[in-house]
Order: sequence, then C-alpha cells, then structure tokens
Amino acid sequence: MADDKENKKIGLKTTLDMVVEGCRLPVKMSILPNEEEEWPLAEILSRKEEKGKLEFYVHYIDFNKRLDEWVLPDRLRVEELQFPKKDQKTPQKQTSSAANSRPTTPDRELQDKKTTVDRSESDSPSPSSLLSKKLSLPEQTSSPAAKLGGQGQTPQSQTKSNAGRKRKAIFLDEDSQDAPATPQPSAPPPQQPRQTGSMSSSHDENIITRIKNIETIELGKYRIKPWYFSPYPPELTTISIVYICEFCLKYVKSRKCLERHRTKCTLRHPPGNEIYRKSTISFFEIDGRKNKLYSQNLCLLAKLFLDHKTLYYDTDPFLFYVMTEYDIKGFHIVGFFSKEKESTEDYNVACILTLPPYQRKGYGKLLIEFSKYASTSSHA
Repeated sequence: MADDKENKKIGLKTTLDMVVEGCRLPVKMSILPNEEEEWPLAEILSRKEEKGKLEFYVHYIDFNKRLDEWVLPDRLRVEELQFPKKDQKTPQKQTSSAANSRPTTPDRELQDKKTTVDRSESDSPSPSSLLSKKLSLPEQTSSPAAKLGGQGQTPQSQTKSNAGRKRKAIFLDEDSQDAPATPQPSAPPPQQPRQTGSMSSSHDENIITRIKNIETIELGKYRIKPWYFSPYPPELTTISIVYICEFCLKYVKSRKCLERHRTKCTLRHPPGNEIYRKSTISFFEIDGRKNKLYSQNLCLLAKLFLDHKTLYYDTDPFLFYVMTEYDIKGFHIVGFFSKEKESTEDYNVACILTLPPYQRKGYGKLLIEFSKYASTSSHA
C-alpha cells in the first residue's frame, strides 16, 4: 500500500510538471459555500513555486479577466490536460522559371520581338543627339564659372555661397536634430519602463500585464481585491496588503507606515477646487499638471479596476473630477472621471470609474451626468 501511494505521488508530480503555460484543463472555480461546484475550462498563464508550494495562475475561458486567480494543484483536473497547439506555418511555394513560364504563341513571339526592338532603339543615341552634345561641349568648358563648379556664378558669388553654406552647417550642427552627428561608440541605453501609452506592445509584456500583481488594497475602511494589473512598484507585489491613504492616495506597504503618514498628511479632501456640493456629495476639479503626484496615484488606483486604461504618468493634458462623500473624518473618494483639456474630437470623458464599494448605488449615473454638465459649461 505504501508503495502504491508513493507511485501515485510520483505520477502526480510528473503530470504537474507537464502543466506549462498555454495548457488548458478544467479548473475548480472558487465559489460561495451554498453554490454547486463548477469546473470550467481554463488556460494556464503562469506557474510559481514558493516555499515548496506550487501554484498556477489560470484564466477561465469565456469569463471576465477579473476572475483570474492563483490556484493550488488540487483544483486542477490534470487527467483532461490539453497541450498548447503549435503554430502551423504555411509551406512556401517553390517558384521556378519553368513554373512561371507560359506557353508561347506566334502572336506573342512577334510582340516580344517588337518590344525588344523598341527598347534597343530607345537605348541607342540618335545622330541629332550626338550632334547637339558635340556642339554644346565647347560652351560648357569655355565658361569660367563652370570650372568653379557653378553655372552662371562669379568667383565672388561662389565664395559667398560657400561661406553661407559653412555658417548653415555650423548652425545645423549646434541646434538641428537632423544634423549628421559623428558616430561615437557607446553602450546601448538601458531599457526603461514606458511612461505613457499602452503596456502591451510586445507578447512578453502582454503576458506580464495579464497577471494581477496586487493581492489586496486597504483604502479607508474598505479592503478591496483588485481586478487587473497595475504598474505599482515591484516591492509592493510581494506583500499581501497594500495600504493607500484615502485623501492623498499615497501607497505604503504596512499599517505602521500608513499611521506614520497620517500624522504628516494634512489633506482631508482631494487637492484642487471644490466645484459642486449637495448634501454629503462633492466634486473636486484637479489639474493633472498642477497636482501631478495625486493624479498619477489616482491613475494607478484606477488601473486596478480598469482593464484597458493606458494613462499612468503623463497627466498634464488632463483634468480630473473626483467625487467624494463627506463625514466627520473628511471627504472620501467615491469615483472620478477625467477629460482632456483640449479634445480634438470633443469628447467629454476620457476615463470614468466608480470604486467597487460604491458600485450599484447610483453614483455611476451621477458621474456621467456631471461629465455632460462639465463639458457643456466649458464650451459656454
């Protein structure tokens, strides 16, 4: 019996070693206690082994990416493992002169002979052209300006133009980006993370951004599980909870750091101007250029719950409108929307989000209505 158990363990380990990125198999979905078990088909996106514990990051096929999660091997149905399909390359057609040749006919041979004769006549110079060249040859050599390399220029004008060219070349070398620079051997610049734009320019980068890197955040009195990847610093991806100040949105890695920050943070509302208030609801207008750090922290927070958000650091061209709810402790962020300061296509919203604790309470409709009002008032 002991040998059978040992053999089963060895067989299971061998099977788990075969579960690599790209494989598909049924995975037990995390469900509520009173619900039935579900084993949807899932794709393995990554695997890791920490402290002797093996985990797989799976994406459930035909389900939203927010449900992607790390699972243990006991939730995998390895007996139904499907290996990734290799890309089938289409065979290249072998071309040859014999294959490309077409059967000739008498008419086609006559046409080909005619075209070759026309080409030979056009290539050979005519007597009139030779005569004109002979007649024009003395005129070209007799001109003193031609000897200097310019047509119709005197030596003084030639020296002036050369001096002008020298001054222009010096000006280009100093200020122009198009000026030819002397090649200097130097080491290639180190690759840095992009500051703007989409983060999925390459396949490898896309795989990284498909995996949620933050496990839980604590924002005020709420603990929230993020839905998507957000480019927070790497040192925050190895801890279980990221603590965020709900007033300035600064992120720290421990509760003690957050308490120490609260003693120094003087904000009790978002920076910027309060432009609307009714009862406990207020809106603050924030300039992305004047309050850059807050705007960047707001974008990082929003990316945890928005899959296709591409703005992280370049916040200068945007205005942010943050909706808050007031109590005795301060103005707590509920959601926000952003818009371009100068939109060429006259869009009234660039990005909009209601944080998960405040969803399904009507705040999203209020954000949309206020975005329409803000766009009409700016045009007035």
